Amino acid sequence: MSWLAGESCLITGGGSGLGRALVARFIAEGARVGVLERSAEKAAALRADFGAAVTVVEGDVADPAANAQAVAATVEAFGQLDCFIGNAAIWDHGASLVDTSMEGLAKGFDELFAINVKGCLLGAKAAAPALLASRGSIIYTLSNSAFYPGGGGPLYTASKHAVLGLMRELAYELAPKVRVNAVGPSGMASDLRGPAALGQQDRAIMDSRSPEAIRAILPLQVFPDPADFTGPFVLLASRANNQTLSGVAINADCGLGIRGIRHVAGGLSL
Repeated sequence: MSWLAGESCLITGGGSGLGRALVARFIAEGARVGVLERSAEKAAALRADFGAAVTVVEGDVADPAANAQAVAATVEAFGQLDCFIGNAAIWDHGASLVDTSMEGLAKGFDELFAINVKGCLLGAKAAAPALLASRGSIIYTLSNSAFYPGGGGPLYTASKHAVLGLMRELAYELAPKVRVNAVGPSGMASDLRGPAALGQQDRAIMDSRSPEAIRAILPLQVFPDPADFTGPFVLLASRANNQTLSGVAINADCGLGIRGIRHVAGGLSL
């Protein structure tokens, strides 16, 4: 029997990378999936590839109305909502404090935190009534940057630490009816982009990091595919297999935590 048979899930940023891999895996596990995706092209591809198993709303996770619409569309299509996955995010390509202008930091913060943090908050707010009714769950996509420095610049690292805190607070607030957890993947083959405020909107994460570079820092010596990280999400969403985990972050970092990101920064010239 599939782990998510008959259940309904809403995934943000489900059009590419880990988000799309989650859509495919949850459907394979028997779920029906709503998606909030801001790219019209990616939204169309989801509808073409998954048909009636998905309902897709085009919109921005930083927009309260888009989140409310995505929840309503998912409940209307599938009758209920059992799981909300806050996955949409952008990366800062390691933009450092010293080498980024004051204006760039200010505008980059507003844009990156609006997607990475506010999107997670608004999605949970929109989904909460339906999840309380179904006694469902929330899962956030973190990153190794929620635990260690060096996986991005200060903007991205701070945003993922913020979502870790949000997860813990909501696990406290929404207990006992809603389980709230997170998964923190390592680097992977994805289409993660950067903020337009830093001129990175057309720059993908793999434009900055090679498979060899990612493999080299991971103790398991692998270059993961997004699909490799979907298992922990299925476990956390499954009612049959998770009745006890809430406020938990699964650190799916390919063993990175046993040594951290080893990097010695050069001298700073201020």
